[in-house]
Amino acid sequence: MKFNRLGQTGLFVSELCMGTWGFSGRNYFGGAIGTLSQKDATSFIGRALEARINFIDTANVYSYGDSEAMTGQALKDLGIKRSDVVLATKVFGRMAPGPNDMGASRGHIMDSVKLSLERLQTDHIDLYQIHHSDPVTPLEETMRALDDLVRQGLVRYIGISNWEAWKIMKANGIAERLGLTRLVSNQIYYSLAGRDIEQELVPVMQDQDIACMVWSPLAGGYMAGKYTPGDGVKAEAGRRANFDFPPVDKEKADKTVIAMREIAKNHGVSVACVGLTWVRQKPFITSTIIGATTMEQLNDNLASVDFSLSAEEMARLDELSADRTQYPYWMISRNNTTRIPTGQPITVPGSVPIKK
Repeated sequence: MKFNRLGQTGLFVSELCMGTWGFSGRNYFGGAIGTLSQKDATSFIGRALEARINFIDTANVYSYGDSEAMTGQALKDLGIKRSDVVLATKVFGRMAPGPNDMGASRGHIMDSVKLSLERLQTDHIDLYQIHHSDPVTPLEETMRALDDLVRQGLVRYIGISNWEAWKIMKANGIAERLGLTRLVSNQIYYSLAGRDIEQELVPVMQDQDIACMVWSPLAGGYMAGKYTPGDGVKAEAGRRANFDFPPVDKEKADKTVIAMREIAKNHGVSVACVGLTWVRQKPFITSTIIGATTMEQLNDNLASVDFSLSAEEMARLDELSADRTQYPYWMISRNNTTRIPTGQPITVPGSVPIKK
């Protein structure tokens, strides 16, 4: 297990992060994500820590607080030293029916952090993340509230998830102008079936030195190969039968899965291992969040850190899964082909390098 620096901070986190979305199952999706009991949750976290994972991610909205509570209880039951674990949680989702029971307002943030601390049985949260983009609350209000939590010692670092690139830049601009705590991490969806972040978000994270945490690296299990028929595999219904998320271009994804199966067979590993490794080997990735519903799945995910894809295999999967370059990036590439000396690659965010 390797450890990577969390953005601009001095904190190091494991290249795999233990996700807890499947704890309890008392969530919006009828248990489609997972229904792990406290005993299972404790066992899973124990196994992850045994494999030298030091990073655990949860959220207050996961199972209406059950996930946080089960995570806190697991760490207590396992007797884990608090400083040995980097604990991340999130705020935004609806926790009650009232008009102020969701969002990124000062009120909801301040109310929520106290409850999260109680459920997690800790006096501080290492990484507190705004779970979604709030189109209502002024960004300065959100950033001031988060800065207050850092100054109070309740939170040590702040991050976001599922935000627009322009809003990340604006938030750090506000922080710089007002002397507030900056965003250090961004939790985003990224997989061989979903590479949208490469066009806007990756360049922003690199420019701002923001850590990149990946959720759903296997596209809700789709890139584990079990939904694509062929090569002796009968497509399963799986959780996507009840919860088809995140959205996938299945025709393109299936072509990629076929190539993944070949690579997996050549190396004697699972298709899921190939998918996780492709994400992990991208140079802008800090940590990849894994979530499993069985110990067998968890062990397979953990084993992926001992596997590597060759440059040729990475390139093959890159080509098969590539998205169409969006405007203005194709225009920027087109009009800069003569700006760099002959033979040197021109790399424009969101596009394939061009060689003269």
